[in-house]
Amino acid sequence: MAITIETSSLRQPTRSGLCLEGGGVGPALERLRIFRRPVVDSFISPQYLLCAEQCYAPGIQRCQKWVENCRRADLEDKTPDQLNKHYRLCAKHFETSMICRTSPYRTVLRDNAIPTIFDLTSHLNNPHSRHRKRIKELSEDEIRTLKQKKIDETSEQEQKHKEINNSSAQKPSAEEGGEEQDEDILPLTLEEKENKEYLKSLFEILILMGKQNIPLDGHEADEIPEGLFTPDNFQALLECRINSGEEVLRKRFETTAVNTLFCSKTQQKQMLEICESCIREETLREVRDSRFFSIITDDVVDIAGEEHLPVLVRFVDESHNLREEFVGFLPYEADAEILAVKFHTTITEKWGLNMEYCRGQAYIVSSGFSSKMKVVASRLLEKYPQAIYTLCSSCALNMWLAKSVPVMGVSVALGTIEEVCSFFHRSPQLLLELDNVITVLFQNNEERGKELKEICHSHWTGRHDAFEILVDLLQALVLCLDGINSDTSIRWNNCIAGRAFVLCSAVTDFDFIVTIVVLKNVLSFTRAFGKNLQGQTSDVFFAASSLTAVLHSLNEVMENIEVYHEFWFEEATNLATKLDIQMKLPGKFRRAQQGNLESQLTSEGYYKETLSVPTVEHIIQELKDIFSEQHLKALKCLSLVPSVMGQLKFNTSEEHHADMYRSDLPNPDTLSAELHCWRIKWKHRGKDIELPSTIYEALHLPDIKFFPNVYALLKVLCILPVMKVENERYENGRKRLKAYLRNTLTDQRSSNLALLNINFDIKHDLDLMVDTYIKLYTAKSELPTENSETIENT
Repeated sequence: MAITIETSSLRQPTRSGLCLEGGGVGPALERLRIFRRPVVDSFISPQYLLCAEQCYAPGIQRCQKWVENCRRADLEDKTPDQLNKHYRLCAKHFETSMICRTSPYRTVLRDNAIPTIFDLTSHLNNPHSRHRKRIKELSEDEIRTLKQKKIDETSEQEQKHKEINNSSAQKPSAEEGGEEQDEDILPLTLEEKENKEYLKSLFEILILMGKQNIPLDGHEADEIPEGLFTPDNFQALLECRINSGEEVLRKRFETTAVNTLFCSKTQQKQMLEICESCIREETLREVRDSRFFSIITDDVVDIAGEEHLPVLVRFVDESHNLREEFVGFLPYEADAEILAVKFHTTITEKWGLNMEYCRGQAYIVSSGFSSKMKVVASRLLEKYPQAIYTLCSSCALNMWLAKSVPVMGVSVALGTIEEVCSFFHRSPQLLLELDNVITVLFQNNEERGKELKEICHSHWTGRHDAFEILVDLLQALVLCLDGINSDTSIRWNNCIAGRAFVLCSAVTDFDFIVTIVVLKNVLSFTRAFGKNLQGQTSDVFFAASSLTAVLHSLNEVMENIEVYHEFWFEEATNLATKLDIQMKLPGKFRRAQQGNLESQLTSEGYYKETLSVPTVEHIIQELKDIFSEQHLKALKCLSLVPSVMGQLKFNTSEEHHADMYRSDLPNPDTLSAELHCWRIKWKHRGKDIELPSTIYEALHLPDIKFFPNVYALLKVLCILPVMKVENERYENGRKRLKAYLRNTLTDQRSSNLALLNINFDIKHDLDLMVDTYIKLYTAKSELPTENSETIENT
């Protein structure tokens, strides 16, 4: 008689193709489960399928004994292989006592296990099962006999289990795996349960503090009156939960000495490290599932007095969205080689990422750290040639090049520009004051004045044309800062007036004037190129072809540096004269030349040798390094994007450039044919079909999986740091990092809490955190407060 299997009630197949829970299913039924359609099978009954976990058990002959135990005469002529392959019985159909968990081959049923918890009469009253193969009804005596046998076997197994435990206690050298499995089936004592609930409450408080950006410490020591004890924020939240009626915490509090901290600083640190690790692992698990990724670091930040590198990862998630997520801080090392080793060790060993799948690396750092991060990039490239060193899409090329120039005057000038911008953004009144000055200065060019006022209200220091803007604004900045400093109406407090005086002195230094003029002129050759790199996908593709022209122009400047520098220096002196700034050499140089009567070096010659020449040379070399042959070949592969294909009249040659990613393709032998089909698809598209203009749009095409090689190539190209994140909602990692650093005082920052705050929307498993803490830091009988710090009663 045929039976009906309702596949909609079954679980999805696991990665191994087997369902280990709920209703066993053989490989022949997998297609039915995927399509979720009721099917009719004339022979197989899900209630009598052998357990899928038996596939891992030694000795397939055991299956024959199951047939005898289950009284299945129709299965007696089947071979053990057939029984294993086609007739799997789920382990949930057996009582716990029938399941052996001490086997090194995962969970298996005992040799004498009988499916005892089947309801042998429910099918009679179930209209959905009337077509099933009838099950033999057992008499009351047979059922009673089976139950008694089960009870006897359970008692026997419990006795054996006690003997095994006693033997394990006498033999500490027993295998760890077996001990862990024995512990798993032991019920927790009341004390252990209370300890777990207590730890869970502590973790909940720490996670709350991280997500809400609440620092661990409370009031500063010098703020607390003498003789008064004020708890830190963690202790205060703990006491709040106790007062709210949390019994587990209250019970622990009542049994703790009065002068003992409820949770010591050491325990807080241990718990925070576990929280950080668990939260990070959720993101890293997605990265590993995606397979390919890129590494990006942001500028060095100060966390509680120590320098750290923020690290972000780029990857394409299972929904085909490009994401950039923050995964943690790395302690910064002054020695570049040590930093490279620790950087690699942390990513591979501590975080568990396989750098063989890293396809890009980018570092956004100021000039003081640029050379060291370049060493890190070089060391990683030596080990992983496919981890291409690129520019980061979030940083304008011109600003990135300026930050990398190894000239002290350039570093000082960039720092001054940032401070001036931050100063005027401290309050709307300061910006209004600057607007008024711009209005007066640009009366004859109101359009430019309006444009500059709009620019001043944004963070213009990150723009491609930042130095052109600064030169145009310089007079307005100097007049405004002078006015704030010398104001007699007491509109500004001493702090603002004093800061305005310092900044005005900095921007009216002739060394600053020459530096920004030289940077403006040198970087004008790369401005359009850099802007295209942050544009649409087609702009990025064509920008790669224009690099040769950019380098040719810069080489021409270098060959005629005397002529170019003469024009640049003249522009700087004219600007200084306009602002009534004295033209002079830096004081450090003048002091060094006091005893040298033969020195005939002029100001123009000094700045040519110390500023113009090294700046042009460095920018040429940096462009060659950052846009290596591999990087350019990768950008050439952007012709895979249909809109770029259309602009090239579908006459493209991606196959030649895609050779570097051949090992990443699922079917490299069919690449040529697949690329041909991809081009034909878009060349002969319907009139009403628009060409996808970005990788993001191409990845979300409904039929993209029919082009597996193209799909793989697009995913790899998408994660290159030079490609911008099309959907801003998936660029939260960097934005939240900036927000955390902006809103948190330096001495209150914590690398652990920062990760919780930035990744506040990532799910967390409290039970996993508690189990990890118990495993790492406590013994069975050890309570978390026994190592607590003691405080003195004042």
